[in-house]
Parts: sequence; C-alpha cells; structure tokens
Amino acid sequence: MLFLSGGAGPLQVALLAVMAGLLGLNLIFILIVLRRNGESSSALMARLESVEKNSERLERALRDEIGRNRQEAALVARQGREETGGALRSFGDSLQTSMTNIARLQKHQLETFADLLRNLTESNENRLDGLRNTIEAKLKQIQEENGRQLDQMRATVDEKLQGTLEKRLGESFKQVSERLEQVHKGLGEMQALATGVGDLKRVLANVKTRGTWGEIQLGTLLEQILAPEQYERNVRTNGDSSEAVEFAIKLPGRDEDGSGAVWLPIDAKFPTADYQRLVDAREACDRAASEQASKELCDTIRICARTISQKYLNPPATTDFGIMFLPTEGLYAEAIRMKIGTAWLVESLQREFRVIVAGPTTLAALLNSLQLGFRSLAVQKGARRIERLLGAVKTEFGKFGTVLEGVKKKLDQAANTMDEAAKRSRAIEKKLGDVHGLPSVEARALIGEGEFTAGSGEG
Repeated sequence: MLFLSGGAGPLQVALLAVMAGLLGLNLIFILIVLRRNGESSSALMARLESVEKNSERLERALRDEIGRNRQEAALVARQGREETGGALRSFGDSLQTSMTNIARLQKHQLETFADLLRNLTESNENRLDGLRNTIEAKLKQIQEENGRQLDQMRATVDEKLQGTLEKRLGESFKQVSERLEQVHKGLGEMQALATGVGDLKRVLANVKTRGTWGEIQLGTLLEQILAPEQYERNVRTNGDSSEAVEFAIKLPGRDEDGSGAVWLPIDAKFPTADYQRLVDAREACDRAASEQASKELCDTIRICARTISQKYLNPPATTDFGIMFLPTEGLYAEAIRMKIGTAWLVESLQREFRVIVAGPTTLAALLNSLQLGFRSLAVQKGARRIERLLGAVKTEFGKFGTVLEGVKKKLDQAANTMDEAAKRSRAIEKKLGDVHGLPSVEARALIGEGEFTAGSGEG
C-alpha cells in the first residue's frame, strides 16, 4: 500500500486499516456472488476493475482526508507548543523569582551565622588570653616558690652539715689533744717511777704477782684510753678452744650493717726472770752469760708469741694479728734490740706468728690511734647518714621535679589545644569573610529562640 506514508497519526492508520478491511470484504463478497451467479470471467474482470476504481477513489479520498488531518494535527501541535512555551517561560520566571528570594534568605542566614561565629571567636580569644595569662602567672609563681624552697633547703642542709662536721671534728681533735696530754703525763709519771725500780723488783719476785701486775697495767691503759664498750676481758676468740685472751678490743663489724664484731687480742707477758739474768750478766760484764741470757729471753718471747698466735688468733672472728704487751719499757727496749740471725726479733715475730710486740708507751700510742680511728669512723658514719638523707631528699626532689614537668606538659598541651581552636576559629572566620551578617532578630528567628551571649555556654 502506497497510502501509508510517514508522519501518519493513529487515526489515519486506523482509517487505512478499516479501508483495507472493507476492500478485502468487498473482494470476497464479489467472489462469492460471482461464484453463485456463475458469471463469466470477463464479467468478473469488469466487476474487479470497477472495484479497483472504487478503491482508487476511496484511496484518494482517504489521502485527502489524511492530508487535512495532518494539517489540523500540525496546527494543533503548533498551538500546543506555543502554550507549552508560554507555560515554561512563566514557570521559569516564577522559579527565578523563588531562587532569588531563597538566595537572599540564605545570604541573610549566613551573615547572621558569621556574626555569631565572629562573636564566639572573639569570646574564645579573650578567654584564651585570660587563661594563658593565668597559667603563666601560676607557673611563674610556682617556679619562684620552688626556687625559694630550694634555696632554703640548700642553706639549711649546708648549715647543718657544716655545723655537724665542725662540731664532730672539734670534739675529735679535743679528745685527741686530751689523750696526748694524758700520755705525756703518764710518761712523766713513769719517769718518776723509774727511781723505784728496786722496790718494784722485790714486789715482782713472784711469777704470779708479775703476771697479775702485767694484766692490771694493761687493763689500766685500756680503761684510760678506750671506752668500756670498745673492749672486753677474758674473751674466747676461738670457738674450738676453751682458752680466753686477757683483753680483746672490739673493732667495727665485718658485715655491711656493722654487726659481727672483730676482736683484736691483747695478751700481757712478763718474762722478768730471763730479763733480770740478762741485766745481772751485763752488770757483771760477763759476756758469755749475757749472750746466754739474751738467747733465753729471745726464746721465751718467741714461745709467748707462738702461744698467742695458736690460742687467740682465729680470723675472721679476730684480726689476723695479735698484740703481746710487755709491761716495762726496759723489757720492751731489750726485745726491740734483739736479733735472730740477721733479722730483728720483732720483725720475725710479725712475719712468723703475726704478733706485734708493744711496750707501755707504744701500746698507749697504738690505742690512741685506734681511738682516733673509732672517732673518725663515727664521723664517717654520721656523714654517710647525712649523705643518705641528702640522697633521699634529692630523690624526692627529683620526683617533685618530674611531677612539675608533667604539670607543665599538661598546661602546654592545654595551651596548644586552645591555640589550635583559635586558629581553626580564625580559619572559619576567614572562609566566611565574604558573607554578610544578619541582624540579631533575624538570626534568632532563623537559628533558634535563645540569644547567644559570650560565656553563657549556649550555641
């Protein structure tokens, strides 16, 4: 079919379909009629030509109708487009007016928000400045107070330490001077007693009396120079033996805490018979008897030193050396002059038996040295106690400094946080710099009923 052209509407298509259906029915009807009537093919052809002509007329009529419908449809479409364009223009104008009103309203809201934010920023900056000034003032006050307290503590400690040391040293030197004066007095008295040696010889004729006199003299020296708690009588220095030394000096402990005393054994020996024979032989100018008496006296002193070493020396309960006290200066001087071969007797006794020979003057000097050592040790212990006290003060002050550093870090962290908040507030304010603020009434109407005031805590 040629009458189906582009641009036909639904109505035209329907009409064409109806026409095609009618033509078809017409042809069928004609064929049925012809078959019934038995007409010839020429008549049939004539009828068909007539039908075809009718169909062509009908087609031309339909085309004309379709053309008129197309023109009417174009006119209607044009009018619809014009109406639609007018409606769209009207809607665009209305939409543009609404957008302008909305933009103006948003601008007012942003300006109001900018004003509120600016007020909030200024309030925060003022608070930050006040907080920073308060923190700096507090820190400065704390530092000044700590400095004053440290100066006071340092002055107090220095004063107490200096006063204690001066007092202890003064007392020690005073006691040493007093002991030296006593030693000089004792030497003078001993020189005065030298005139009564003859009477002393008669008194000391008995061996038991000589031993008792030596112990008494040794005890007197110890009592005059040392304190009662610094020595003891009849001390058993060896747990495996029942032998007890006459006197033993209590030295500082071998433990770290000062406990466990170490004993220094001192035993008095008085071989007066051998010494008297030596003196008599020398007075008689008998060289052989003098040499024999000197040899016997040397052997006796060696036996006494061996006895002291074997019975009383027991390290570490005791010192590794002992003291043999000779009660007279003459006997001590004679022992100092003796030799065993090419070696001196005193050196031999120290090397072989670890025994030191001492006379009255030597023992007094030795005891004074020990006493001075005890005093120095006491001063050192006091100084160590003061040092430990200062160490404890230093440790506690170090902890106090650590706490102050922690507080300072927290304050610095808070200040840094506030600075960061101020920076962010300034950045937001800078971003909103082009936005104009709204009046307070409109701002409250847009944002909320409550009015923002600095420091009220409301947003």
